[in-house]
Amino acid sequence: MATPKNAATQAAVRKPPARRAVASKSVEAPAETPAAAASAAPANRASAPASAAAPSVKTSTTGQRKKVSLALQGGGAHGAFAWGVMDKILEDGRLEIEGLSGTSAGSMNAAVAAYGLIKGPEGAREALHAFWHAISKAGERYSPLQQTPWEKFFHGWKLEHSMANQMFKNITHMLSPYQTNPQNFNPLKDVLEAVVDFEELDRRSQTKLFITATNVRTGKARVFGTEEITAQVCLASACLPYLFQAVEIEGEHYWDGGFMGNPVLYPLFYHTESRDVIIVHINPIERPGPPTAIEDILTASTRSALTPA
Repeated sequence: MATPKNAATQAAVRKPPARRAVASKSVEAPAETPAAAASAAPANRASAPASAAAPSVKTSTTGQRKKVSLALQGGGAHGAFAWGVMDKILEDGRLEIEGLSGTSAGSMNAAVAAYGLIKGPEGAREALHAFWHAISKAGERYSPLQQTPWEKFFHGWKLEHSMANQMFKNITHMLSPYQTNPQNFNPLKDVLEAVVDFEELDRRSQTKLFITATNVRTGKARVFGTEEITAQVCLASACLPYLFQAVEIEGEHYWDGGFMGNPVLYPLFYHTESRDVIIVHINPIERPGPPTAIEDILTASTRSALTPA
């Protein structure tokens, strides 16, 4: 399935009474670090310590749950923000997630949540918790962007001004991943396969799942349905071209889905019964003024490119 950049908007215009889309509150997050989005997981699902287990789900007082669909944006490590939103929805217990549409980091959240929902809301919370816990732990192990003590003292945990971050950006703007990573190593694959059994997801998931990647040859978005979702599809949806080699699926090559749909909405309009779509924004909808520092300009332009109208 392919759609032009504004197809989600056109679909919404053609069928305005069908759905109500509600955007979550957007926050101005610090500039993302590409390495965080490519962190790896430990080798097995039981790696998270017992003390870090997710709390149990609350039950609704009425026993009735309203069906909704979630649309999840991409944004590297900022996907942890969407995890927090999803965790609260699942904990509250009054909403039933019928469909999930995700791009890039949103595709990871969507696939992990859909797999966890096989065991119910609590299973989804535990799966999301295990996924992001593994991302955090493995980021400490694999990330080249480590701060020095004085950088932490002056700049806190923000990496924008760290020497490692500046060197990493210079290298990735001079050399392609085909040169810097000729073996095409992507530790994020280990994260997904440690948390999600994609064969079981295909067999048992009742959640309608849609993940978007950008076709490199055509420049159009392809939306993969539940029965097509694999670790490779998720990696394709999160493939930043200056960090990773294009992901090949069925003879076609794909880059990050955020270039053409972040996220794509129309599958939720036409393939789910729920009338409401909750859009979880990672990138801010607007900013107070034009950025003036070069780092802020680069961040703003990247976010604009990954937030199509």
